[in-house]
Amino acid sequence: MSARYTAAVTDSRALIVADAHLGQAPPAVTDAFHRFLDSVPAPPDHLVVGGDLFDFWFEYGTVVPRAAFRTLSRLAELARRGVAVTVIGGNHDRWGGGFWRDEVGAAFHSAEAELPLAGWRARVAHGDGLTDRQLDARAVHAVARHPWTAKVFRWIHPDLAFPLVRRMSRGLARGSRRGDVLRRSAEEQAAYARDELARRPDIDLLVLGHTHRAALEVVGENRWYLNPGAWMEGLCYAVVDERGPRLERFTSTP
Repeated sequence: MSARYTAAVTDSRALIVADAHLGQAPPAVTDAFHRFLDSVPAPPDHLVVGGDLFDFWFEYGTVVPRAAFRTLSRLAELARRGVAVTVIGGNHDRWGGGFWRDEVGAAFHSAEAELPLAGWRARVAHGDGLTDRQLDARAVHAVARHPWTAKVFRWIHPDLAFPLVRRMSRGLARGSRRGDVLRRSAEEQAAYARDELARRPDIDLLVLGHTHRAALEVVGENRWYLNPGAWMEGLCYAVVDERGPRLERFTSTP
C-alpha cells in the first residue's frame, strides 16, 4: 500500500542520506556526518534521511538516548534555520513518533513517504522487507513492525535495552553484511525498483536504502531508481535537483 503525498515543500534541492548507523559506526563517521549537517544543507534545501540514521533508536515518553543528542540537536538547528527535514524509519530505527515533529521539527514516517523532491514526484522507503530473503532479516522485519513489540520494549529500562539491542545488531550484521549477501540484495532491489516504477507511472523517482550499495539507474525518460549508498561506508549521499538525481561523497575534513 502506498503512502499519501505529504504537503509540498518548496525546495530547490534535496539531499538524501541513509544507513549512517550512528552508534555502531566509528566516531569518525559520526563526526563527518555532523560536519555534513553543519556545512551542506541550507535553506531552502530538503534533507531526507532514508532510514537507519541510528543503529538503534527507540522513542521513550520522557527519555532521549544520550548518544543521539549531538545529532538530534544539529537536525533541530537545521529545521530552525528553514531546512525541511524528513526522516524515514529503517529496520534499526523505525520506532519513532511525535518527538521528531515536536522537538526536532522533522517529519517522521515509520515506513515510507511519497513527497515532491526538487519538483520530482518521489517515493522514499528504507527498503527492508521488500526483497529480503534471509530468514533472520525477515524475522527481524516482522518483529520490528509488530504493534506489540514497541509496547513490550517500552517496559525495559534504557540502560538495559540499548546494550541488548547493540549485541543483537552486531550478531545479525555479521551475516547480512557479507559481500555476496549485499550484492544479491542490491540486484533484487534494483529489479524490484524497475517493476515498481513500471507499475507506478505517477512517480518519477524511487529512493531505497538498506543494501549499503549505491545505485542510480535511469528507468525511463525523467524516471530513476536511486539508492544513495551507506553513509557509514564511504560518506555517501545523493542530491536531487531540477536536473534529477546524482550520487555524491562528502569530502570535508576537520
